[in-house]
Amino acid sequence: MVLYNPKEWIIAIFRFHKSDTFRTLLPSMIFIGLYAWGIIYIETDYLKLGEKSNARNLTVMHSLLGFAISMLLVFRTNTAYDRWWEGRKLWGSLINNSRNFAIKLNVMLSPENIHARTFFKQAIPLYAAALKRHLLKETTQFELDEKPHPKLPELNSHNHLPNKIADSILSEIFKLHQQKEINDTQLLMLNNEWQSFTDICGACERIKNTPIPYSYSAFIKKFIFLYVITMPFGFALTLGFYTIPVTIFIFYILASLELIAEEIEDPFGNDSNDLPMEKISENIKRNIQDILS
Repeated sequence: MVLYNPKEWIIAIFRFHKSDTFRTLLPSMIFIGLYAWGIIYIETDYLKLGEKSNARNLTVMHSLLGFAISMLLVFRTNTAYDRWWEGRKLWGSLINNSRNFAIKLNVMLSPENIHARTFFKQAIPLYAAALKRHLLKETTQFELDEKPHPKLPELNSHNHLPNKIADSILSEIFKLHQQKEINDTQLLMLNNEWQSFTDICGACERIKNTPIPYSYSAFIKKFIFLYVITMPFGFALTLGFYTIPVTIFIFYILASLELIAEEIEDPFGNDSNDLPMEKISENIKRNIQDILS
């Protein structure tokens, strides 16, 4: 996750981070520039079309379609950001619930019960670490895919580590209840905190293995491609060779918005703008050890 000062305009403008879309789109921008130059040459020097040619009607079409494509990209970006922000809220809930769980256990457990304190001191942070590894696995992403994945043989296995850890935590809680270490009311209080772990895991899995519908994502890419690829035909006769930088700039803007949406729609990854799950897991471990010490 990239941490930055939003007030530093100059640095943000002239700094090209490794996740910047300019680096990714540079080969495509060069191709678009050469393509636009070829169209301009054919229309002006080879075909010698005049400014009153019907090709100018394409400028009107692009003006009308520009509003439609802007609305699609706004919806696309907002949807992707909502998924990213929901993922951050889920991991924020995991932090708070882990702390609350540890605080309640610290009050309920007697200081002499070293075994239980040691167990929860290790098990609660371990759940966050296991959830992080679970969300980074390819098998989690492809669980709901309709196509078989022969390269992922473990896809059909039931090795769900967060569930196993949650099961161990619940078993230890019921063991403490049977030993009269905690009473019925305290058991219900702890059960609510424990259940929230599984709810958070399920919500994260929903984001991870349910991407934006393929037909919608593919349509936007085709729309951007057709919009940009037809621009030189209409603007070559009015802007001349200025069409080249204009086409490249518009392609950069539209394609960058789509690339940004693709990156943040799955917040559980290793990209620069994904959630810092490793740091969050370490913070949970440090907080739990401090509470139960």
